[in-house]
Amino acid sequence: MNYTKKWTSLFLASAVTLSAVSIPQQEVQAAEGEKPTNVIMLVMDGSSNNAVTLSRWYKGEDLAMDEILSGAVRTYSAESAITDSAPAATALATGHKSNDKYIGVLPSVVNSPGLTQIAQEDAFRPVANVLEGAKQQGKATGLIATSEIQHATPAGFSAHATNRSQYDDIAEQQVYQNIDVVLGGGLDSLIPGELSDETSAFKLGSVKNARKDGENLLNVLQQKNYHFVQTRDELLNTNASKIWGSFAPSDLAYDFDRTTTRPSEPTLAEMTNKAINTLKKDEDGFFLFVEGSKVDWAAHASDTIGMISDILSFDDAVKEAVDFAKEDGNTLVIAVTDHGNSGITMGNANTTSTYSSIPVSSYIDPLKKASMTIEGALSQLKEDRSNLVEVATLYGLDALTEDELATLQSAENLGNAMVKMLANRANIGFTTGGHTGDDVFLYSFGPTKVTGLVENTDLAHAMAQFMGFDLNTLTNDLYVPATKALTEKGFITKIDLADKENPVFVAQKADITVKIPVNKNTMSYEQASTNTAKTHIFDTINVYNGTEFYVSKKLLQAIN
Repeated sequence: MNYTKKWTSLFLASAVTLSAVSIPQQEVQAAEGEKPTNVIMLVMDGSSNNAVTLSRWYKGEDLAMDEILSGAVRTYSAESAITDSAPAATALATGHKSNDKYIGVLPSVVNSPGLTQIAQEDAFRPVANVLEGAKQQGKATGLIATSEIQHATPAGFSAHATNRSQYDDIAEQQVYQNIDVVLGGGLDSLIPGELSDETSAFKLGSVKNARKDGENLLNVLQQKNYHFVQTRDELLNTNASKIWGSFAPSDLAYDFDRTTTRPSEPTLAEMTNKAINTLKKDEDGFFLFVEGSKVDWAAHASDTIGMISDILSFDDAVKEAVDFAKEDGNTLVIAVTDHGNSGITMGNANTTSTYSSIPVSSYIDPLKKASMTIEGALSQLKEDRSNLVEVATLYGLDALTEDELATLQSAENLGNAMVKMLANRANIGFTTGGHTGDDVFLYSFGPTKVTGLVENTDLAHAMAQFMGFDLNTLTNDLYVPATKALTEKGFITKIDLADKENPVFVAQKADITVKIPVNKNTMSYEQASTNTAKTHIFDTINVYNGTEFYVSKKLLQAIN
């Protein structure tokens, strides 16, 4: 079957028209340049246009993003007007709309208007992403996040899973993808639950996401010649070409909190700068993904300060990317949020009849009093709440009235009470604790920059086109159903689930036995008659979606 033709028609009455609306903007030109091409893709998870506006007022000057505003993005998923981060990342990375919780695989339900249904047998099928495409082009690759690196959005650019919660699978695939620079949180998911003497030497916190398959991925990283770093200083001082930075067991601190709570962690801008300076040494160019992850977390919590903190932190990272692109001349920079969150507004029920006379200071001054996010402030709270007033002040709630103090003292959920109180003081509104379905700003700079109102899937195709490959063709090369392919080669096949955490695809023909382990880039080949036993290593990974193994054409070509 010609899957390239089939998948090219998948979904999108709207794909790949990259310019529909002209957005007036200050024109910024990149310097003249020649190949190699580079792409830097930045995502501020769960932000919104209103949150960016508020952050600009808070900063008191233009944002780096303002200079490269180029359009807007539609964010809906294959099944809903309001997307989850997993299908949003899948769309941005692979060019395919997908379903809630799905990472890098096709949807099983398509009901959003304008999208084409897919064949039943294609549901949950892995689809290639732009990072994998860049790697196949010989480019260096990088992945950065302030959440766990295994979280939904960075996972969408580096892995394939039927549920975003499959951290074991996602982490293992990321390690075996051989990405050159990986920086963020998520140390827990690299180590088994029962720590050996070797792993206990690392600075570990909780192990809530510790591996269930027993594999110690720290050992694998060492074998793959990564310089494994855990602090800002270690990161900034390394000259290695392959770097894996795990700076926290799970997520990194909010930017406003870092100097107080975790001063050893790098900023998002520092990670971005280090990655660019490392990856740019590759003569074939590079692809870098960067996520400011915790804007989304703050939005879910209605934490105005947390949102501003990490939008401004993200903007600093955008500046690093654009500064490099201006100098380089052949780098495409795209910055966007994957979806709205919280319905944040400047103006709430307090301002219904007075909004036209309320100065900017009435919104910003109360927010400026906060020195920490709600997460940071509550981290300073004593168990008996004896320092409640001091903690409230850290969050900008100074000079509490008797009613406000009583509210906080009696609150079962103190954080919720505090964020509502500050929002009320600053006339900030929130419509939901979840995601929203709004179109979002698009920021783009460099050759073939993307303009107009576009689909989120268009961005993946635009990046792939700039780097010189087609995502649908790439999927056909990287993710072939193994059962059909090896049956056609005369093998008897099965999926060995004896170890449910480590499925293995087994194919046998005469005295030849082939074993393909899940999530790795290897295959073992044994032939009894010649006493041959060999392990093949590829620049592709093996993916199991719960019913079928998918392998690359390169792997299949190595099997007689």
